Amino acid sequence: MKLNKILTLLAAALASAAAFADINVGVTVSATGPAASLGIPEKNTVALMPKTIAGQKINYIVLDDASDTTAAVANARKLITEHKVDIILGSTTTPNSLAMIDAVSESQTPMISMAASARIVEPQDAKKRWVFKTPQNDIQMSLAIAEHMANSGVKTVAFIGFADAYGEGWFQEFSKAAELKRLRIVASERYARNDTSVTGQVLKLMSAQPDAVLVAGSGTPAALPQKSLKERGYTGKFYQTHGVANADFLRVGGKDVEGTYLPAGPVLVASQLPASHPVKKSAAAYVAAYEAAYGAGTVSTFGGHAWDSGVLMAAAVPAALKKAQPGTPAFRAALRDALEQVKEVPGAHGIFNMSATDHLGLDQRARVMVKIENGTWKLAQ
Repeated sequence: MKLNKILTLLAAALASAAAFADINVGVTVSATGPAASLGIPEKNTVALMPKTIAGQKINYIVLDDASDTTAAVANARKLITEHKVDIILGSTTTPNSLAMIDAVSESQTPMISMAASARIVEPQDAKKRWVFKTPQNDIQMSLAIAEHMANSGVKTVAFIGFADAYGEGWFQEFSKAAELKRLRIVASERYARNDTSVTGQVLKLMSAQPDAVLVAGSGTPAALPQKSLKERGYTGKFYQTHGVANADFLRVGGKDVEGTYLPAGPVLVASQLPASHPVKKSAAAYVAAYEAAYGAGTVSTFGGHAWDSGVLMAAAVPAALKKAQPGTPAFRAALRDALEQVKEVPGAHGIFNMSATDHLGLDQRARVMVKIENGTWKLAQ
């Protein structure tokens, strides 16, 4: 009897210890390389994420993939096999995130991407059921741009984007939006993220004489085509994607990006939003937290995507803990299931409502049109 009692107490002690097992969160971001201006605020934001959720300690293991797809995959596999993470946040770019899908699906580890392309989560299948994302889909932002163009009298548009999944995704989605708004795409060019010249592409765009140019790039490399077009004397309207919404783009673009329009998450202009805006409070909370840590004016939408990945994780963990213990396949599966059930959760960019067929969960409350004026972001009326 005495031995049985000891064994019972030991089992209870072990169960209690298991109940307080840490949750390990793997993060891979592009803190260096061409996408560094996106990845750095994401990395900074991880430091602001909760250290405990529902009484469980959270450990963050943060790796840099240097904007490289091979490194992103290697990081994902290292986080899964060596660090035994319960969830992965990342990566920064679309190509990196797409490349990581096999690794997370094989190990059945939920992943929340901070990259934009809808192809990261669509169409839902056996692999992508493990993948979620926080940035707005390209079609949401494309429709915002096309609508603004049409309302501004634009009839013809030239397109230049990255020669990768980001640029191609944008061209596909913007083409649909342009057709809906009866805009004619008169030229389409591509360039690499690390290119230092786009003279040939710019000459082709100029010869098409478009009313407006849409640059589908992200971070500081998105400034190159616009600066080159300005140097050649182009005087039409400029549009960029939500991939440029950070201070580094303003710094590199300088006077050449004045007057540019772009769609963005409400967090970019949180203080300018009307009090009635449904995202104002949650967006302002992120801005306050980030700027308290890194200084006034340092916030960017990319850090906001990282923040929202933490918001989603925090919303899902309590439900997952009711079903399984951290560090187990059952917990990873429960966390995936819980993410899919997130409803009306406010983040920096919008209100999230996930489902089995929608692993983004954002609606039109997650976008506003912004204009660059005097080197800063202004809510476009």
